[in-house]
Amino acid sequence: MVNIIVELSKYIMILMITMYTFMCFSIFGYQDPDKKKGMLKNQNVLMFMIHIIAFLVMYLETDDIRLLAFYLMQVVLFGATILLYTLIYPKVSRLVINNMCMLLCIGMIMLTRLDYSSAVKQFMIASGAIAISLAVPVIIRKFKKFSEWRNLYAIVGIISLAAVIVVGRVSGGAMLGFSVAGINIQPSELVKIVFVFFVASSFKMSLEFRNIVMTTALAAFHVLILVVSRDLGAALIIFVVYLVMLYVATRQPLYILAGLGAGSVASVAAYYLFNHVRVRVLVWKDPFANYDSGGYQVAQSLFAIGTGSWFGMGLFQGAPDTIPVVVSDFIFSAIAEEMGLIFALCMLLICVSCYVMFLNIAMQLRTMFYKLIALGLGTCYIFQVFLNVGGVTKFIPSTGVTLPLVSYGGSSLLSTIIMFGIIQGLYILREDEEENLERKKKERLRAAGSRKTGQKRTAKAGDVPQRPQRSKTAGKTSGKEKARPKQRVR
Repeated sequence: MVNIIVELSKYIMILMITMYTFMCFSIFGYQDPDKKKGMLKNQNVLMFMIHIIAFLVMYLETDDIRLLAFYLMQVVLFGATILLYTLIYPKVSRLVINNMCMLLCIGMIMLTRLDYSSAVKQFMIASGAIAISLAVPVIIRKFKKFSEWRNLYAIVGIISLAAVIVVGRVSGGAMLGFSVAGINIQPSELVKIVFVFFVASSFKMSLEFRNIVMTTALAAFHVLILVVSRDLGAALIIFVVYLVMLYVATRQPLYILAGLGAGSVASVAAYYLFNHVRVRVLVWKDPFANYDSGGYQVAQSLFAIGTGSWFGMGLFQGAPDTIPVVVSDFIFSAIAEEMGLIFALCMLLICVSCYVMFLNIAMQLRTMFYKLIALGLGTCYIFQVFLNVGGVTKFIPSTGVTLPLVSYGGSSLLSTIIMFGIIQGLYILREDEEENLERKKKERLRAAGSRKTGQKRTAKAGDVPQRPQRSKTAGKTSGKEKARPKQRVR
């Protein structure tokens, strides 16, 4: 009986996430706010249905009562997130909230299946991060001097990254972070946000060639520190984010060509300087030929994706535990194996939906600083998704970055949720701008109508015909003129 439930559950969850994903894009075609509101509520229903089905299957497979309590805690977290955001910020983007909760839900399902203790830690971090993110939109909305702190952003970013070189510990061939009171901190995750603010404030201040050269030098210094600490995934993200923001701000293709050339040279240099980079390139070329010298992880990932095929093996029916570091770097492979490739692709389309919303907000904002912030954060998010999925599918060499909101990782989860909070703040700013424009438009129309009404009243008052006054002489004259014809008739 349990096997039948497990088999049916995977098809039901695939159908539900397909419907959810379809709504993520079809909602843009509707103008009726009631229709959109109904679709957003339907998305919430689908998310909670996937959640309860997955945990029911895991409980039937393990008979672990802790899963039921853990499930209820997650329901409270997701429900409170949706409710509090909509109550505190009525103008918030519900689609962004829904997608954030959906990706967190998928991550919690797979982490619970793979490693219960990691899932509990992830839940605690997510709860704290969401509590922090609730304050972010009001800060973005009220404080107007973020664009004036360029030097502060540069100092904070460089010092944070340099601290890793001094006190960081090596993990997977790279110095990613350090531990404080038993809590692992990876500064590069939060520095990505600070870096976006630095570049946006610098370009808002000036787009002269001298300022661009100085900004590029500081950005290169960020990348250089990450290269020295061998955190090449974060270095690549910052590099690409800077190129995108630079092009949008200046519209100069020459800068992009120069940046790509410099990046190519740096990639070749990294290949010859760092042994673990050479290993990853060799594994990318042929993981099976290098199975015993670094290719085991990628090979197992490919086996898992191939085994799961389109519809997956079902929860607890596969063997994702055989993939090293599966809860963080290779969680996409575990999802593809047990939930199915269709489910995994729908999850990626949800990530793309988030990016579309980020771009939509960036294009409609009128302030250059906020426009660049939305664009930079959106690029940072979607490029990290690309690096993670590209690495586990052997499309590109593995970079060791996490899948945002899905993979296990406290610093990554915190920075991504804060990133979504900033986007919500920018969305509210956009709504405020549209309301102000609409109000000014109505005031102009009202003023123009008042002027027209006044002109009409003045015109009516001036057009009243004046009765001519007839003099006595005129009256007598007219009388004689009337009398003469009578005499002639006689």
